Amino acid sequence: MRAIDTIIVQLEKNRKTIQLILGVLVTLIILATEADAQSTEGFIYGKVKTSENTYIGLIRWGKEEVYWNDHYNATKLSDRHQGHQYRERDRENSWSNFDWSLSSIWDNRGGNSHQFVVQFGDIAEIDNYNRERPVVILKNDMEVKTTGGGSNDMKPTLKILDSDLGEISIRWSRVERVQFLPTPRNLKETFGPPLYGTVNTFRKGDIKGYIQWDHDERLGSDKLDGRTRDGELSIPFKKIKSIESGRSGSTVELWDGRNFYVTGSNDVNAENRGIIVSVENVGKVDIPWKVFNKVNFERYINSSGKPYSSYSTPKGLQGKVITYEEDVYSGRIVYDLDEAMEVEFLEGKDEGMEYKIPFRNIKKIKPKNYTYSQIELRNGDVLILGEGRDVSDDNGGLLIFQNGKKEPEYVPWKKVSEIIFE
Repeated sequence: MRAIDTIIVQLEKNRKTIQLILGVLVTLIILATEADAQSTEGFIYGKVKTSENTYIGLIRWGKEEVYWNDHYNATKLSDRHQGHQYRERDRENSWSNFDWSLSSIWDNRGGNSHQFVVQFGDIAEIDNYNRERPVVILKNDMEVKTTGGGSNDMKPTLKILDSDLGEISIRWSRVERVQFLPTPRNLKETFGPPLYGTVNTFRKGDIKGYIQWDHDERLGSDKLDGRTRDGELSIPFKKIKSIESGRSGSTVELWDGRNFYVTGSNDVNAENRGIIVSVENVGKVDIPWKVFNKVNFERYINSSGKPYSSYSTPKGLQGKVITYEEDVYSGRIVYDLDEAMEVEFLEGKDEGMEYKIPFRNIKKIKPKNYTYSQIELRNGDVLILGEGRDVSDDNGGLLIFQNGKKEPEYVPWKKVSEIIFE
């Protein structure tokens, strides 16, 4: 009896401490719950309108794109009635016949069409009333007329995970409009868990992020196909711990400890189109099979990526260009006579790996020689990229629109010492 009394006395003495510990535990539980609630915000979400109905929920674009950082690919149509084709006279500053609004820069790139690539997080809506030529409306209300050009993003079968109806597939020909909306923080159902992990390469070490396997599979519910000596296999990625390349196949290790040497499909051999890793604050890195060594997946990942709200309203490129003659030009920049907005991409390669980096992530660009340039990112990373016109002497040069001047200043690539973006 005395022992019980002693315990009661001690509890009374330490009541405040116990209350504090309990309070901390409750707070940790709440924070953990909130972290889980954020796990679905990186998935594409919106309202899909057909001629008869409207559906709201998570969206998967065809069999592929499912994240806000995934790329929408199309061919941009020029509007021949907007502005004139630009003319360069002796590589000097005679541009008076050109319409230099941002929309017209996209409409006047020396041809009737060009590639249009943008992250889904930068799109407000896509109107498909003209079934062959959808209009993409960016968050800044800029309208971009598009056509297929071989991209499977143009006529997909949309999958919508409607909260009331469940999963429904809709042919593109039935779609009138897709309006993108912020994704709720804690949806109970998704198309599958994110595929996230660390890819080890033979020469460039480890690259960590969200993974697209064979340019295609990007969710734990997607499957790796192949065959073993015992027969055909189709394994959900969420059951896979690691994949290591071999001569004619790959060693696949499952979370339950089993190992299989798998062959017979482009998921596991040199026919693989590449492993794309989406790296936060960098961009997408496309790793060819010959560079790939091994991937280790993370079993549990609470985040599906940046939310829709983190993709700010698209703006024009702003900054200053410094030449080797130490001239400095500041203002709005058109890069390679082509890219005029921060949502567009700089492309280049490093040891065979192709980088696609949104200009909004780039702080500085320094040409190093005829083939390569140094790219300094806003997160502090520095890359040396080459083998592409964006970063080599194939670059068409830059236009800088300075305040108070009617015509832009043209700076050929060979004269560029450094580009610093605001």
